[in-house]
Amino acid sequence: MIKHFVRALRAPFLTASILPFVFGSLIIKRSFNLAGFILGLFAVAFTHLSANLINDYADSLSGADDGDKRFYPFFGGSKLIQENILSESFYFNAAVFCAFMAFLSVMLLALILKSAFVLLAYILILLLSWQYSAKPLRFSYHYLGEVFIFILFGPALVMGGYYIQSGIFPDLRSFMLSLPPGFITAALLFANEVPDFMSDQKVKKNNWVRFTTLNKAYLIYIGLVLLGISSVIAGVLLKYTGIFSLLSLLLLFPAVKAAGILKDGRFDKMRLSVSSAITIKMQAAISLILILGSII
Repeated sequence: MIKHFVRALRAPFLTASILPFVFGSLIIKRSFNLAGFILGLFAVAFTHLSANLINDYADSLSGADDGDKRFYPFFGGSKLIQENILSESFYFNAAVFCAFMAFLSVMLLALILKSAFVLLAYILILLLSWQYSAKPLRFSYHYLGEVFIFILFGPALVMGGYYIQSGIFPDLRSFMLSLPPGFITAALLFANEVPDFMSDQKVKKNNWVRFTTLNKAYLIYIGLVLLGISSVIAGVLLKYTGIFSLLSLLLLFPAVKAAGILKDGRFDKMRLSVSSAITIKMQAAISLILILGSII
């Protein structure tokens, strides 16, 4: 049963949120607020898990995950509802519980920092994370999923970690340094949307794949990756990060491979799983490179 809970939570994807937050927390070179960091980390993890759960719940209600009931590790949902292993009510209740745990962490964080801004900002982030797939806004159904994933996994995490340590918001440096993980995570989402495109269209779930259809979807993927790498270069030129961060250029090689799969294997979901796996490793790698760059 534990493996079902892990699958429902999609826990392995937590690196996509935790690493950018850690990076944002290490940008500033001054005394480190360990208590604030730990509470922020709890809030990030529980919010991400809550969003994963409500996403499966909402996509089950809309029928988006019913088209192909086979489970794939990186896209299409956990499929536990479709396999009659867990219920929709379990997903909803678990999502509420994770959101509650995150909210408690943020309340304690607000008390430590003596900042009501933290609480208000978090409420907005939580609402956006749920409205990615849940009614009434359902951003991922109206061409806005990629935009809000970029915001939530880039600026919100990096600038949030930076604010906890510095008390400064907004801040140009932390914003610029939030762009690489934001763009690469948007590329990951896009790679995961390609195999689900036909099923999504049946329930009117519209994303950026529709702009090019499957034939040229790889071009948008390449564009998002190039934006991510270019923002690293911009950060180095502006002296917001060190030259070590240019190791991110090496990620262009796996990106070309992933784009090739999106181009030539666009109807083969097993091959597309490889493209998604490559991209999530790229997202972790660029965050780790930036973290090491900030330490060095």
